[in-house]
Formats: sequence, structure tokens, C-alpha cells
Amino acid sequence: MRSDIAFPSDGVTLRGWLYRPDGFTGDRPAIVMAHGFSAVKEMHLGDFAEVFCAAGFVVMVYDHRNLGASDGEPRGEIDPVAQIRGYRDAITWLQEQPGVDTGRIGAWGSSYSGGHALVLAATDRRVKCVVAQVPAIDGWGTLQRLIRGDMIPLFRQQFDADRAARYRGAAPAMVPVVPDDPTGLGALPTADSIDYFTRTSKERAPSWRNEVTLRSLEMLSEYNPGSYIARISPTPLLLVVALGDVLAPTDIALEAYERALQPRRLLTLPGGHFDPYTGDTFKQNSAAQRDWFTEHLRP
Repeated sequence: MRSDIAFPSDGVTLRGWLYRPDGFTGDRPAIVMAHGFSAVKEMHLGDFAEVFCAAGFVVMVYDHRNLGASDGEPRGEIDPVAQIRGYRDAITWLQEQPGVDTGRIGAWGSSYSGGHALVLAATDRRVKCVVAQVPAIDGWGTLQRLIRGDMIPLFRQQFDADRAARYRGAAPAMVPVVPDDPTGLGALPTADSIDYFTRTSKERAPSWRNEVTLRSLEMLSEYNPGSYIARISPTPLLLVVALGDVLAPTDIALEAYERALQPRRLLTLPGGHFDPYTGDTFKQNSAAQRDWFTEHLRP
């Protein structure tokens, strides 16, 4: 059964869904889930939540601040530190709900939030199990793959100009999440990003907006969640890597996995960054994640 929820986080209200399993009694283990860079919960998170819920988990899915159904200004501002605090507030809210086993909380994140899940598991010991799907590992390293080298100084100039304008009271500068074509300006200028966001926003996520603040890219460039990966142990970590990923580059993720300590598991999947969300890859992926949570969170 799914219900709408709302909870406070650093002065704003975050909104989402709570799934409760049918036919299970007593306090149940729970999983907290949020989406990646600019994405909203309607972009396939419910599919994963339903798989986990059917296995007996209470599942909480929500939109990050400034995105989707959640409050917060400026709209489209993606601050990784604030989003991690949102995860922590979500766990606190979830632990206050009836029917939840407060000592068996799992965290799930994908893409940008896959990086958040790494940081969260390393710094918040209330998290007893974590799944990081196609995670952001190194913001600066990823941007160097996505942006031509001769364009990086231009981006730095834009960051500085935007900061000066905001200091004078101007609204934050905005950039598209995905451009019209891979040669255009956008935060995620890959062909599969353009296809995924264009298609899913039309089919299932009308609340998604194709714009983020320019400052969000500057914060991405400063963000290095992979530096936390060795600190996650002894919390069990499942790292899900797509072997053809150019958005969260495969080699960066595999190198980070080698720095993780036990207990850990690597799940490699065919295809690119967005393939784990749909089709046969989703079936394989979600079943493996369900089994990981079951192994480490169920009594």
C-alpha cells in the first residue's frame, strides 16, 4: 500500500511516498530512497520500491529539496550537502513511524544520490545496509569527461560571473539539464541522458523541469563522494555498475569499489547509465538489490 507523505528538513517540507507491505506483521525493516541529479521520484523509483515492499520492507521514496513535489528555493538548485541532510532527516522521520524496525534501516541511491548513499553510509551509523546504483564517485573527474577541456575555463568564468551577480541580488543563472542535442550546453550532455529525461518526463514525470542552477554544476565539481567509500565498512555495501556507463564512468566506479572494505559486493550490469531502471536489466538488478537488503536487514 502506498501513501503520500511529507516531512521537514532544514526549514522546508520534503514530499514523497511511503510503501507498507501487505500480509506482514510486527515492526518491519525499512529502506530510504531518493533519485539522482535533477530527477524526481516518478522516474522509475516506484518500480524498485514495489519490488522491495513485496519482499516485506517498508519503503520511503521522496523528492530532494527544490525538486519535484518537495518545497525549497531556488528551484532547480542541487546542493549535495543539503541533499545528504535530507536523507538523514528522512531516516529520522521514518524511525518515528509505527511498524518500522528502527534498528534495521537501509539506504538506496542512484546516480548523484548513489554518491550520497556512500557518504550517508560512511557517516550515519543508523544505516545498516546500503545500495549505491551507478553512483557518482568523483564530480570533478566526471566533469572532465563530459566537458571539453577548452570549455572548462569558460565554465569557471560563468561560475564567477554568476556568484558576482547573486552577490548583487540577481537570481541564480540557470542551465538546461539536457541540451537539445549532445553538442549543446547542458549539465548532462550525453545522448542517453537526453533520451532518458526527454522520454520519462513525457511518459511519467511531468513535474520534472529541464533546468538547474549553474551553481549546481559548481557544487558538482567540488563533490567527491568516492573519498568516503573505505569508511562505509562494517556497513554492507552493494555497488551497482553499468559496464557501458559514460555519465558515471565505469572505470571510476570500479576503481572506487577496489577501495571499499568488506562486507561488499559488486554487481555489474550490461548497458549504459539508465539501463538499470528498465527492462530485463531492471529485473536482474532489482532482484539482486532485494536479495542484498534481505540478507542484511531481515532478521
